[in-house]
Amino acid sequence: MTNLKKVHYKTKARTSGAFVLSRLLVALLAAAVFLAPPARVLAQQFAQIGAQTQVADKTIAIADNAIRPFRVQVPQVAIDDLRQRIAATRWTDKETVTDQSQGVQLATMKELVRYWGTKYDWRKAEAKLNALPQFITNIDGLDIHFIHVRSKNPNALPLLVTHGWPGSVIEQLKIIGPLTDPTTYGGRPEDAFDLVIPSIPGYGFSGKPTGTGWDPDRIARAWTELMKRLGYTRYVAQGGDWGSPITSAMARQAPAGLLGIHINLPATIPPDVAPVLASGGPAPAGLSEKERAAFDSLDTFNKKERAYAVIMGTRPQTIGYGITDSPIGLAAWLLGHPGFVQWTSSSNSEKSPTKDEVLDDITLYWLTNSAVSSARLYWENKASLLNAIAQKTNEISLPVAITVFPGEIYRAPETWARRAYRNLIYFHEADKGGHFAAWEQPQLFSEEIRAAFRSLAANSQR
Repeated sequence: MTNLKKVHYKTKARTSGAFVLSRLLVALLAAAVFLAPPARVLAQQFAQIGAQTQVADKTIAIADNAIRPFRVQVPQVAIDDLRQRIAATRWTDKETVTDQSQGVQLATMKELVRYWGTKYDWRKAEAKLNALPQFITNIDGLDIHFIHVRSKNPNALPLLVTHGWPGSVIEQLKIIGPLTDPTTYGGRPEDAFDLVIPSIPGYGFSGKPTGTGWDPDRIARAWTELMKRLGYTRYVAQGGDWGSPITSAMARQAPAGLLGIHINLPATIPPDVAPVLASGGPAPAGLSEKERAAFDSLDTFNKKERAYAVIMGTRPQTIGYGITDSPIGLAAWLLGHPGFVQWTSSSNSEKSPTKDEVLDDITLYWLTNSAVSSARLYWENKASLLNAIAQKTNEISLPVAITVFPGEIYRAPETWARRAYRNLIYFHEADKGGHFAAWEQPQLFSEEIRAAFRSLAANSQR
């Protein structure tokens, strides 16, 4: 009995203590709920803190349709840290070849990095961005950063432009003037556009997805919502690199208001050619001269130049550790894209984009810590970007315009383009420009956009 009583006493004591503790916790929680600001206020406070630093992980979002003004304000400590890391670089040994077949050459990297660590000024890039109207809005649970420049022309046609990798909104800055103010750049008043230039999720100042599913189709739906929020009921869209499948997905989804698209890296590889390229086999018989040239370029790309896409498409997290921790590793990884081959091999000091402009882009990736989050877009997309069947181009009924630039990964033949896009309203082969056409040849690129959308712009004003 004595032992039983002791046990009973201890049980009662524990029960009584637990009861008191539970009542105390309830009281504290009630007080916390009463005294704490609403969740929206907390989110806004965190958002304001993020707006001051702009380099923290961008995972906090406000779940409403608000469009908030945005300014870039990178803390000096982040810039100082970048320079210290550059100064502490441990260099690899020199390549064993005389060309870029092993990657970006050591001498090229050393020259660029020497400038990056001593003379490059991020504040100039920051000032250029802050001179433009920038905003953030939450779409599908993610903060989306975008530049929105309205033309003075009240009849301007709204145009949404999407960048790619390893680009950013930086590569679109030089087309803003020619497209929004055409008369100053040799155009006509009726050629004016309102420009909307968003940062792809995981890129730049847009939020970083914390889950899977942000593929081109989902981004396309987000862009449609963005244009709707801005009040646009009739608009066009443009894209190169990743911007091409995203823009094409918009056309395939055909939301109300989208009049047509322009792309400069189209998915034209026909079904009879795609399997041969995938297997690495010889060119099919019967190709025209331009088709054979396109086949050869694509074959070279597949065998020698697309390693970056394979790695990011399968192991973005693994490559991410190195390029997130090392600014030199990040710079070399971005410059290793075939779109930069001509740029890195040229010694012309007047080349476009300039050294500072390229470093603006690389530094943006570094300061926003978006090396991995941007790479994951490759993992999210399982379909070949250049394959007509994979990109479901036959489902696009909206008007499509294409410009082919000579320095692109491949020059899409018009015969392939017309097979892929049943409503091709414009096709033109430019005489200069490459993968980053808007960056390299902003005036020519702007003229292509005007020509491509001229008929749609006229119809939209009726």
